[in-house]
Amino acid sequence: MQIFNNFLMFAVYDVAIIFNSRYMTNPKQIIKVQGIEIALISKQKEDYISITDMTKGFGGSAIIDNWFRKRLTIEFIGTWEKLYNKNFNYPEFGVIKNEAGTHLFTLSVKQWINRTNAVGIIAKSGRYGGTYAHKDIAFEFGSWLSPEFKLYLIKEFQRLKEAENQKKSLDWNLSRSLAKINYKIHTDAIKETLIPSLITSEQEQYVYANEADILNVALFGLTAQQWREQNKEKDGNIRDYGSVDQLIILSNMESLNSVLIKSGIDQITRLKKLNEIAIDQMKSLLGINVSKKIKKN
Repeated sequence: MQIFNNFLMFAVYDVAIIFNSRYMTNPKQIIKVQGIEIALISKQKEDYISITDMTKGFGGSAIIDNWFRKRLTIEFIGTWEKLYNKNFNYPEFGVIKNEAGTHLFTLSVKQWINRTNAVGIIAKSGRYGGTYAHKDIAFEFGSWLSPEFKLYLIKEFQRLKEAENQKKSLDWNLSRSLAKINYKIHTDAIKETLIPSLITSEQEQYVYANEADILNVALFGLTAQQWREQNKEKDGNIRDYGSVDQLIILSNMESLNSVLIKSGIDQITRLKKLNEIAIDQMKSLLGINVSKKIKKN
């Protein structure tokens, strides 16, 4: 059992090395547009851009209030909310729209959010404070500031997204490669320990598939066949659609399962143990900076 615990410790170290750069990243990203640093944050996988930062070259954040007084602004952000926000208070939006554009009309970002349950604009306080708008709305605000500024903003935003996608692709391919390498270790352990002699190649493949499904169930909660039945429209297999986190854990589990197999532990016990490991490692990856924890030890 001590050997198994030591193996698990090294597996977590491997995860820490691969994910080190990922977990050290700042939750706020910065792009520079015509010399102005503009912050971006993510909310529910959507990008929000600081329109407060966007005003730095145009007289300061007070002009956001001027933009908000425009009837066209209210109509645009109201239409956006109608399209993407199922909880949008459309009747209250109608009241605001009727008032917009008059010389007495005023409306702050916080009032807009409170009255309409809007999600396209966020008023944040604290370390990353300011007014943030969904990228669609931020680009529209950029048009109002300056068409030239908007074009450069879109260009820099796209450059950031392309860099992110390249990194994600590299991480995923690395994780998939690790899983394939460890799969060889896994199948060798099955061949040495579980496969009886003098069986047909068809029977041998069944044993391999059966063992692979132990890992699938422990990590994904489904066998390969169950996944195919639920995803008939998709090409590939269950592992091709795994996240980077899942593929890293799968790589660890293949190596760990080979140790458990060679230790003579039965299939049901291994399934339960591997499921516990998958849960623990996923919690660690999602909630803990593993690299910092290692340095302290």
